[in-house]
Formats: sequence, C-alpha cells, structure tokens
Amino acid sequence: MEKKKILFISQEMEPYTTGNLISTISNKLPLHLYDNNAELRLLMPRFGVVNERRHRLHEVVRLSGINIIIDESDHPLIIKVASLPSSRLQVYFLDNEDYFKRKFVFENKDEKPFADNGERGVFFAKGALEIVKKFGWVPDVIHCHGWMSALVPFYLKTVYKDEPLFRDAKVVFSAYDSPDYEAKFAKNYKAKVAIDGLKEADLAKFMNGDTFSLIKGGLEYADAFVKSGTSFPKEFLDQIEKSKKPMLEFTDPEGDYSQFVDFYDSLVEEVV
Repeated sequence: MEKKKILFISQEMEPYTTGNLISTISNKLPLHLYDNNAELRLLMPRFGVVNERRHRLHEVVRLSGINIIIDESDHPLIIKVASLPSSRLQVYFLDNEDYFKRKFVFENKDEKPFADNGERGVFFAKGALEIVKKFGWVPDVIHCHGWMSALVPFYLKTVYKDEPLFRDAKVVFSAYDSPDYEAKFAKNYKAKVAIDGLKEADLAKFMNGDTFSLIKGGLEYADAFVKSGTSFPKEFLDQIEKSKKPMLEFTDPEGDYSQFVDFYDSLVEEVV
C-alpha cells in the first residue's frame, strides 16, 4: 500500500508563528502523520515574523518566479523552504515583499488589521495551488487551515476543477475562531477574489446575508470539515449540519491526532 499523500495549506504553524490553536495543530498534526507513514507537503506564508536565519530558510529557485495576477496586477511569488524542527519534513514558505515583508502577521503594532489582509489571502490561496502544480505531485487530501486558506476549496472547485493533479483530491477545511477581518477588507475585495475569468457573481455562496464570509465559503466548497474553534456562530453549525458532509471536532491540541488518520481514511479509498 502506497503512502497517503496529504497537502497542508496553513496560515500559521509552530515554531514559525506561536501562541494560538492553529499554529499548534498545524505543527503537531503533520508530525503525527509523518510518523504514521504519510507523504506530506506543507505550505504557509513567509510572514516577516519568521526569522530566516534562525529557522534556516533558503530560496528554492526552481519553484520561484511565478507571477500571481490579482486584479490585473502582477505579484512575484518567491518560495523558500526549511525543515520542521525534530523531523525531516520540509515547510515551503510563500513569500512576497509587498504582502509579507512587514514584521507582524495580520495586525499592525496598534492591533489594527491590515487593509490588504483579504488580498494577501487571495495571493496565498492562488500561489499555493500554483506551487503544487510545479511540484507535479498529486495529493489524496488537501487540508486547509484557517480563514486565509478558505479560498482554496473554492478555487479547487472552480478555476482548478479540470486540473489533473487536483481532480480526485478530497478537500478538508479546518475552521478556527478568528477576528472578523472581512469587515476591514477593501471594498473591491470581491473583484480581487475573482481570478482567472471568475465573476463576482460566482462568489454568491460566500455571502452571509449582506456580509462576505470566508468561513461560510470554505465550508460550502470543502468536501469535509474540522471544527477547531470553540465559539462557532450558530449559522455555521447549522450550515455544517445541513450539508451532511463529514465533520471532525478537534479543539484540544494535546488530543489524539490518530483521529485524523481515521478521518482521512474515511474520505479516500486506500491506494493499492
């Protein structure tokens, strides 16, 4: 039996970012799966808080050089890599000077959200899928962690639906408690999301009344969910229940990560 191939697309991960549930789970879960004979690829943004010297990041020239087009503007994508401590797992960092150079993650020193957070998420989601195409690597499961990855399920079911690398992959979306960053997104945000021929009308399933919701869209387009937050709004819980899609509840970072092995196995057939 071949190893199950699992792609992690996470907005945060220890030890590169710390102090929250998503960072801890995004570190411990891959390590558990690696110990259980899975083949993994890990992607996250190269935020300015990531110390390149301490964590020994270096550029992967053969993967760099892609331009991500957002709202008719080109944004160069640089790929860097480092080994996750205590393992041989490699983490690929998506870098761009305009989006990730700053020494904060999502908020400035005054704890105000960056005005371009939404656009940064578009760049990250699109860039992650383009890099996997460069890998030429076919994942069985694509597990997205956090609001910044919420566009990945949408893009996979629209722009990339005919891409052979992704056609048979099962998409899992882990939603966590997070601030309402969408309220601060630029007014033309939906136009920026509408990449590669998409129209703003294609974003209808992200709308929660008059409000754009990344969590709602991520839940809508994913094949399965992991509920990692502890204060989910009722409308999202109702959405999950109504969808009848598989869900795993996992809110304890010190919990039993073998649950994920069983969860993935329930989504995809074993490769013989």
